[in-house]
Amino acid sequence: MEQFRKCIGFDARGLLEKIRLYLTRKPLPSLEERKKFDHEFAMSTSFHGVHNIIQTQSKIRKVLWMLVVLGSIIIVASEIWNRFTNYFSWPTTTSIIVQYVENIEFPAVTFCNLNRFQAHAVANLSIIFFLWNIVSGVLHAFDIDNKFSEELKDFLQGNQNFSIKEFTRNNGFYLNSSTLLECDFFGQPCYPEDFKHVFTEYGNCFTFNHMDLPARRRVSVSGRGLSLLFDIKQAQFTDDPTFGFIDAGIIYVIHSPKEPPRFDGLGLSTPVGMHAHAAISQRKTVILEYPWGECNPNIKLQHHKIYSTYGCLQECKARHIQDKCGCLPFLLPGNGTECDLQKFYSCVSPALYKIELMGLCTVGTHNSTCPVPCEETDYPTTVTYSSFANEKALKFFSTKLKRNPEYIRENLVYIDIKYHDLNYKMTRQQKARSVSELLADVGGQLGLFCGASMITIIEIVEYVFTNFCWLCIFLLLKAPEMPQWNIPAQNERTDKEGIQEC
Repeated sequence: MEQFRKCIGFDARGLLEKIRLYLTRKPLPSLEERKKFDHEFAMSTSFHGVHNIIQTQSKIRKVLWMLVVLGSIIIVASEIWNRFTNYFSWPTTTSIIVQYVENIEFPAVTFCNLNRFQAHAVANLSIIFFLWNIVSGVLHAFDIDNKFSEELKDFLQGNQNFSIKEFTRNNGFYLNSSTLLECDFFGQPCYPEDFKHVFTEYGNCFTFNHMDLPARRRVSVSGRGLSLLFDIKQAQFTDDPTFGFIDAGIIYVIHSPKEPPRFDGLGLSTPVGMHAHAAISQRKTVILEYPWGECNPNIKLQHHKIYSTYGCLQECKARHIQDKCGCLPFLLPGNGTECDLQKFYSCVSPALYKIELMGLCTVGTHNSTCPVPCEETDYPTTVTYSSFANEKALKFFSTKLKRNPEYIRENLVYIDIKYHDLNYKMTRQQKARSVSELLADVGGQLGLFCGASMITIIEIVEYVFTNFCWLCIFLLLKAPEMPQWNIPAQNERTDKEGIQEC
């Protein structure tokens, strides 16, 4: 191995020596030849103005042309610097396009009762409301109230196998023919079986047009869509006003079928005795990736079809909780072991507080845990209300449902969801300046002030390389000849030899 390295070193030194011998044998251009080369370059270059400096005989004109050329170079350098500075600030523009279509996909709609639990099930279990708020804290910020801590410990000691998930599923809001009195989608009847059960912070909720359908529902006429008549059964369902649940009615959120429902700040509420008219539109947003925008196209979610900030936050919380507690809250996506109530109180809640305090799951910029999506579809909604129902309709529903008018006013909720127009609005973020536009702008400045082009740049590079770089290399390699100090000794030896011969 050592011999191999020595051979390689010897070959390299030999090659460098050959190059040196070749270059030292090559004669350097004389001063006259270099002056001739410089003059020919100045006269033939496409950099306008230079040949006027060389060609003119008048010193005044020569000075004026030198000032013109130098001024143009300074202006061009300044303008090119400004162009590059602007480009590397990554400017963007936003375009809005309205696209009309023959039919459009209908969004998913998730409905919940504002009163989450059946009254008979929680009559002697007021702790259930607090338990559910601890559980739903994984979806939004929630501070544990210390006044319930002792009551909670006593409950957990006496109900070690208690499952808040199963309790809510069995004793929360339900959807059947008694709570969904009417359902119509684009002229076709729909039934409770067309809704999918999902857990949210409102307990049992039900999604229409959910992701698991083989084909998406679409509408082809504006002004028609989904119509529903709910009976919220106020006497059967209740909630705890101390946690802020003081209303009666239906809360719903309109979202993409591929995204989880998000009620935090986005839910639309319809009170009892009201008819809600929700006119929706579809808006698609396209964000550029960093550095122009803040999206990161490389982030993929494991448990959601498409990337969304809310879905990313859910998966981020699930990872941290599973790593710290060894279990997974059932409200978060994943396949881990389900957390029991003791784990929720002793580990999950502190883990959530730590996540919020340390910023382990951040949102917004490209380098955050969950940046904004590169493509997003949302449904801006305009909601108007009218009283349900008028006097004649009250008589009709009283006869049909065999309920008195007062019950209808206090329990029935009518919701209409329809598209305002058959179009969608696309908001697209675009680069304000592309590379080709930057080059065209730089070339325009060069051409305007100096009459230069890419060919001119190549000429100048060639001139500099030829006249300076290679010249420096030759001068370094062609070292001045060293004085021959051994010549006198040789002459002396020759003379001695001559004398001896004599």
